[in-house]
Amino acid sequence: MTEHPTLDRSRFLQGQYAPVTEEITAFDLPVTGSLPPELDGRYLRNGPNPLGLEDPGHWFLGAGMVHRVRLRDGKAEWYRNRWVRSRQVAESLGERWPAGPVHADMDFAANTHVIAHAGRTLATVEAGPLPYELTPELETVGPCDFAGTLPGGYAAHTKLDRRTGDLHAVAYFWGWDHVQHVVVGSDGTVSSTTDVPVTDGPMMHDFALTSRYVVLFDLPVTFSMEAASAGSSLPYTWNPSHQARVGLLPRTGASREVCWFEVDPCWVFHTLNAYDDGDRVVVDTCRYEGTYDMAVLAEQGPLTLERWTIDLAAGKVTQQRLDDHPQEFPRVDERVVSLPHRYGYSALVGEVSRDTVRPNGDFGDDAFANALLKHDLSTGAVEVHRFERDAAAGEAVFAPSSPGAAEDDGYVMAFVHDPDRGAADLVVLAAQDFTGEPVAAVHLPARVPLGFHGSWIADQ
Repeated sequence: MTEHPTLDRSRFLQGQYAPVTEEITAFDLPVTGSLPPELDGRYLRNGPNPLGLEDPGHWFLGAGMVHRVRLRDGKAEWYRNRWVRSRQVAESLGERWPAGPVHADMDFAANTHVIAHAGRTLATVEAGPLPYELTPELETVGPCDFAGTLPGGYAAHTKLDRRTGDLHAVAYFWGWDHVQHVVVGSDGTVSSTTDVPVTDGPMMHDFALTSRYVVLFDLPVTFSMEAASAGSSLPYTWNPSHQARVGLLPRTGASREVCWFEVDPCWVFHTLNAYDDGDRVVVDTCRYEGTYDMAVLAEQGPLTLERWTIDLAAGKVTQQRLDDHPQEFPRVDERVVSLPHRYGYSALVGEVSRDTVRPNGDFGDDAFANALLKHDLSTGAVEVHRFERDAAAGEAVFAPSSPGAAEDDGYVMAFVHDPDRGAADLVVLAAQDFTGEPVAAVHLPARVPLGFHGSWIADQ
């Protein structure tokens, strides 16, 4: 167990944001209910967990900490949480930095996502720093440039095409006049990169993938030299002069010119999924209407689940609202990424209970509400699984009951803050009985601060 001094109090260092100060290893975790024996693997989630006395100044900038629960044979064998050891984190903990490549002097304890590809477990972050490789026990191996084949920076979000084994990402960096589509093959090395010219240095947190296209979101949150000169820790601001548009980059072919389509001003952090439909591309996404203030993360919106249909023949984008619930962190069964999907899962935000609602899209002291959502996009039905009033449910991740199971035949997992214990549970819901009692709840020995994204990594 490694301890660290208590942090100063600030907005993102209080309440359910508050970082934990210890690294814990705990075995034979107590479970309420019965863990399905077919869940054989690891559930991991990443998020900011500042250490030291200095306020990072923004929720997105705290040093990454990865949490992991190992499930096997109907048991929760162990839980670990570990900081990602960038040079600064390692030195703060009195340890030797594992060393490795660094892009543009940007060494950061990756805090946004944690994925597995080609035998590596990678913690990722946006805006150019390299991902960090971790061992199965969450010890830091070091920064990863995919065996020297990555020419620049990397990205927070990736999409795996399970048919080809290729891992796709769209990287951006303030010093570039482009964004870069990066493909990492099943052998763990970069097989191709494509530069896409853009102006103003837009933030591209996420993208979408279809069988034929990479879907790019060039929206009016852009790099601001003025904000950087003023000392902003996250110098990306709303730029009303930057035309909002969505682009289709062909995945193959001799000419890979992007076809751009203008849309109304808005902001998108995360996409649910996308797929080809004849001469159209369908993209489901969580959309913030109007302006978005990256420095505030509050009172934005309205925030809704939308379907964007990009019609190449007509040269336009049609937007359809699918659900009015304020929601974020949308996920699908990873096996259908880039293919037509029926189901999606997301976390309710803003709304606290049936009787108390915060402003739509308000990332306040309790950014996540006490509920998860399941969408049947074929029928339009929305199911809501509510936990107790003061609970907070994070991103929902789907795990199939078997490799060949049908979509939605499996389980939905999330970290849920238990206010009675002051600690987190890994809650397992049956996807086909979404509003029913949880199949199981693994009781962790510590609180898991509000964080970002995770993965279910099954043992094959």
